[in-house]
Amino acid sequence: MGSCAATPVTTLATIDVGTNTTLLLVARADAAGHVTVLDERAEITRLGRGIGQTGQSAGALGAEGIARTLDVLRGYAALARQHGARIAAIGTEALRRAPNGADFLGPAAEILGVPVEVIAGAREAALTFRAAAASFPDDARAGALVVVDIGGGSTEIVLSDRGAVTWSASLPLGSVRLTEAHVRHDPATDAEVDAVVQQVDGALAAVPFAPRAATPPMLIGIAGTVTSLAAMALRLPTYDPARVHGYDLEMPALDGEIARLRASSQAERERLVGLDPRRADVILAGALLLRRIAAAAGADAVRVSDRGIRWGLLYEALATAP
Repeated sequence: MGSCAATPVTTLATIDVGTNTTLLLVARADAAGHVTVLDERAEITRLGRGIGQTGQSAGALGAEGIARTLDVLRGYAALARQHGARIAAIGTEALRRAPNGADFLGPAAEILGVPVEVIAGAREAALTFRAAAASFPDDARAGALVVVDIGGGSTEIVLSDRGAVTWSASLPLGSVRLTEAHVRHDPATDAEVDAVVQQVDGALAAVPFAPRAATPPMLIGIAGTVTSLAAMALRLPTYDPARVHGYDLEMPALDGEIARLRASSQAERERLVGLDPRRADVILAGALLLRRIAAAAGADAVRVSDRGIRWGLLYEALATAP
């Protein structure tokens, strides 16, 4: 009696070391490309604390942020080993800017057994789009699409038409960066909110959004700021990726959340249902950034994606696997 050959399986652990958050995805894919999630983690480690400050030490990684992030990586490496997963790790804006990046990158490579690849903004934008297009393939093929990934230190914006990228960039805007640059009071003053908006609008002026049309473009939002705002709008006491991923956050709901954030102190924001308390200090700047992008793009809602660049890295690795 003949035997059937086993279906080849690839198990990967992709790690995204961001300015604010360090994320892990462990997944198994068969030869047909079917992906099974084995584990997902996200920890707010603030590796890039200080990215929005000025002065001699601007952009340098702090010892506490390095220690927190390395500790999280130890746990991620252990999880990857448990699943027999090959690790791929990338670093973004904080590591692109840090003059002392080697203080983190050396120990991180020892912990993971592979280097953390510090990627350029263009590659970060490409991975963002890859993740979004795989999550919402029909939307990506249908017409004009705007994909935005709001991070702590940078924001990637990708414009596409029927699945083909027409423009992309990584802008020096992020929830941590904008907060550190402009917010000194709790709650933020009107002048501080205006300063955030002015910086955002100035940067967005260079983005060639399509002229206003009868049908608004599809705007897909990725990363913790966007998923947090969706969880807040849904009043989720416990984060549920199945409810957040694919949720359409409409502008009146987003405006309502911004109004709540503007009126509340950090202590009050830490108690808001749906918001991780560790994001309470930077969520307002991230929400303002998302709202100004939606306004500039002419979108009336944000399609929320729970699958960020760690997913794009997974798809990239699967496409290039032998």
